[in-house]
Amino acid sequence: MSKELTEFETDPYSLFIFAFKSPSTKEKSVPRLNKFFDYIGLNGTIKEKCSTFTDKAKDEPSLAMSSVIKYLQMNKYRVEKKEITAATLLNSVKVLKLFCEMNDILLPWKRITRGLPKARRYADDRAPTMKEIRMIVDYPDRRIKSIVSVMTSSGIRLGAWNYLKWKHIIPIEREGKVVAAKIIVYQGDPEQYFSFITPESFLELEKWMSYRKNCGEDITEDSWVMRNVWDRNKDGRRKSGTITRPRKLKSLGIKRIMETALWTQGIRKKLEPGMRRHEFQADHGLRKFFKTRCELAGMMPINIEILMGHSVGISDSYYRATEKELLDDYIKAIGFLTIGVENALRIEIDCAKNQQVIKDNEINSELYKKEQKILHYRQNHLTNSDAIAALSDKLMELMKEIEQLKKTQKRPL
Repeated sequence: MSKELTEFETDPYSLFIFAFKSPSTKEKSVPRLNKFFDYIGLNGTIKEKCSTFTDKAKDEPSLAMSSVIKYLQMNKYRVEKKEITAATLLNSVKVLKLFCEMNDILLPWKRITRGLPKARRYADDRAPTMKEIRMIVDYPDRRIKSIVSVMTSSGIRLGAWNYLKWKHIIPIEREGKVVAAKIIVYQGDPEQYFSFITPESFLELEKWMSYRKNCGEDITEDSWVMRNVWDRNKDGRRKSGTITRPRKLKSLGIKRIMETALWTQGIRKKLEPGMRRHEFQADHGLRKFFKTRCELAGMMPINIEILMGHSVGISDSYYRATEKELLDDYIKAIGFLTIGVENALRIEIDCAKNQQVIKDNEINSELYKKEQKILHYRQNHLTNSDAIAALSDKLMELMKEIEQLKKTQKRPL
């Protein structure tokens, strides 16, 4: 057995990290664990804290249990004061329980969690309105339109930006026109899936990548979709090396841009006394926006869940919509997901034209059916007329025969 493998297997932090499937869940869980270690007074790096707590917990399980209960009691008090929600507290419990399970720290979790408040199964925050979305994209950062339009039109999570490269955005054309673009989310990860973005969003990304290329960056299919900004001298010349050495803008950087935009644009204000949460979340609110608008557009709920990367239960094994079927359903929502006023109006006009074409086709179909029915009646009428004429001729012949028979009867024998 190699030295590296032995160190990995005996490292409590590595075992904890190994338990996560989703990168976004891992990013949220590590700070939660670190808060607990800070509360009980552990020092050092997160790895050192994990090792210290594990050693102490195995030597003195009662001390570990006492530390966990004190930490949860403190947070339970914060829930009662409405400083945090019960869901936040239970998320901390999940992290602590997972860490202990991965490191064979045996604690009576049923007893520990018995007195904790129950969490709501859903958050009471809302999705941002279209007006608020348009205010956000007016924030003076070249990247903001691309960021917001991608997230609102695809429903991706914030953590997806850590994986997103230019090759993961694939335009889809019909009759020589881009109708949408496919976006591959979490490429190479077991959680990989795909969604779509609107033509407007794809155009914003193209403009952003083109701007970077014109400034001197070597854009390839492996270029990160979002990168750090670079400076220019006052005379307009590029500072040496900054544009040519791009650094990926991670999810935390994108979150900061979003939050700065909310405050700068006057959308987010200081909370009133007693309130602990804003009306909508800076990043997850865009995901709620996507789902809400798709529902309003009339998309099939199961298709929305698939495009959001959600499990659909037993249907995961049986429901097999094709990419084309998902795209056709998604196209219904493009007008509802388009942010720009001009683009939205153009799409509304196109939709109205399409609706008129459909209506005209329906009318023409009804007219054709009526014409066919009239033709059928005429043919029946002509057939009936011919039958009546033939019957009349036959009747005349019979009458003549009857007259002949009468004359024959009157002749003397």
